[in-house]
Amino acid sequence: MRPDTPAENVDHPAEAARLERTADLYPEDAEALLLRAAAHRELSGDRPAATALYDRLLASATTLDHPHLVRALKASNLWEYGHEAEARAIIEGLRAAAPRDPASWVIVAEALEAHDELEAAQEAFTQGVTVLVGEADVPPRPTHPLLFGRHRVRRMLGLAHDAWDTLADTLHSMPVSLDELHDPKRVWSLGSDNPAELAAEISRLRAELGAYREALSRPYPVAVLHWPTRELTELLAAYPDLETEYPSHEHHLSTIEASLRELASSGTPNLGIVTGTLPSYEAFAASEAASPTDPALLPQYATTLAARGRATPWPPEPTTTCWCGSGRSYGGCHG
Repeated sequence: MRPDTPAENVDHPAEAARLERTADLYPEDAEALLLRAAAHRELSGDRPAATALYDRLLASATTLDHPHLVRALKASNLWEYGHEAEARAIIEGLRAAAPRDPASWVIVAEALEAHDELEAAQEAFTQGVTVLVGEADVPPRPTHPLLFGRHRVRRMLGLAHDAWDTLADTLHSMPVSLDELHDPKRVWSLGSDNPAELAAEISRLRAELGAYREALSRPYPVAVLHWPTRELTELLAAYPDLETEYPSHEHHLSTIEASLRELASSGTPNLGIVTGTLPSYEAFAASEAASPTDPALLPQYATTLAARGRATPWPPEPTTTCWCGSGRSYGGCHG
């Protein structure tokens, strides 16, 4: 969600301004771009400016893809610079709305946790898990931070493990167990004179940092370009020279999956798929002063769409709808 680059290494105000200008040029991507801009404003310490961006999104005439997420981020930001009452009101409204977005629940619960409202944080995490995980044996990947956060807060409260804590343990893949990672007493080991204890604590902290970095947003993904059937037909009708790149739609779809699997097997993280449209592609070609028939322009177009927040993460969960648009589950289609 938020950039995790230290302020001393990035000119956050300048990056926020750049993203805001880009949002003006591409209003269809304003939500993703302005959320990133708001994160940079927060990291620069200009929290009122971040709130203004959240308000700009919420007041927009365009329907937001993730309105609950915007409200959660606004509440968290408001609380950080003294607007506790307003933040609490937004949080109560979000909990009443019971959003289906895991990130909204995580941000709300972690805002409560950050202000030592551990009981309320535990309740928020539990409510989010109840809404989004329920009785599922294999919870979707985006819900994992909810389960991990709930485990952490319950450990700090000294509560006994329940079924969801056990599920969180099975999902956790770091070298240090969740119980050890979330042990509230481990902080005392930092004052130890024993080198072995200090080395163990460094190992725990590294594992915790890895978990947080995994939960934070990453740079835009390495994205592969996907043309739906109708769009590919229109593209080839307008630019038949591209038929060498796309012999058939079936070949195009199989090439996408094969390319992504090859990238994954080589260790490339953060993969995604972007969907192209002919008008968007022609506009991009014009902005680059290039011909749409140039095959070298296609990966550049994909990268630009990804940078504008248009990428869908790959691979999907096996039970979710396949990226190709067939309407079948990914596990029963290209998965």
